Amino acid sequence: MSHKSGFVNILGNPNVGKSTIMNALVGEKLSIISPKAQTTRHRIMGMVNGEDFQIVYSDTPGILKPKYKLQETMMQFVNTALSDADMILYITDVNERTADESEYIDKIRESGIPVIIAVNKVDLTNQEDLEKIVESWHNAFPQSPVIPLSGLRNFNLDTLLNAILEKLPESPPYFPKDQLTDKYERFFASEIIREKILFHYKKEIPYSVEIEIESFTEEKNITRIRALIHVARDSQKGIIIGHNGNMLKRVGTEARKDMEDFFKKKIFLELYVKVTKDWRDKSSTLKKFGYR
Repeated sequence: MSHKSGFVNILGNPNVGKSTIMNALVGEKLSIISPKAQTTRHRIMGMVNGEDFQIVYSDTPGILKPKYKLQETMMQFVNTALSDADMILYITDVNERTADESEYIDKIRESGIPVIIAVNKVDLTNQEDLEKIVESWHNAFPQSPVIPLSGLRNFNLDTLLNAILEKLPESPPYFPKDQLTDKYERFFASEIIREKILFHYKKEIPYSVEIEIESFTEEKNITRIRALIHVARDSQKGIIIGHNGNMLKRVGTEARKDMEDFFKKKIFLELYVKVTKDWRDKSSTLKKFGYR
């Protein structure tokens, strides 16, 4: 029996639901989700295995024009995902009512890589408008399937999976069949904390925060985690902590509960806040935080 394997890299603009679709396809919450744009900062791989196939999905940051060094490194993840893909899963949604005629769309066309267009959030529109949106994307990518779906409601994901399997190249698996992701436990712990900050803080605060796991100690019945929340300015430290520490305590409690669900183990979580001046624009600090 022949075996299919390939890298299916997920690209698209911010806030179209790339992470929601990736999690739904993989069947695990590997990418954090929030209503805010630029939630995803790293490239995150998730593997789906069958007897005769292995799909290696990559969630990537939303396509944007960088304003500071952190965003430049985020776009490097996007550019790498474009260069090493066997297939591109381009996610748009019904709010993008016509095909995106951007410089990056031109890059995708010129790459010669097979493309599947997924039009997300179809539950937020009507049939007539949806047909116009689909037609617009068909015109932009005449050789590519255009699949309407809802990642949040798991609608039409089976059609998307079948389209991916049809285009997947023949190859042995790239990773062991029991491997789910390329990331380590420390990464997921830090992302769970950052997700809570995205939900509970407004304006610039979530975009000025980075999480560093200082220690991750696994014992028989409990995992002890000490995490630093880095902020870019002194004024942000007090906002993160909140009156009498209430905001930080809320973030810690919610993050701990999610970690216990994710790691299937009791978690002891300590959170501290540290000012790391203008970390988003310092190459050495970005490198320390895992951005290249």
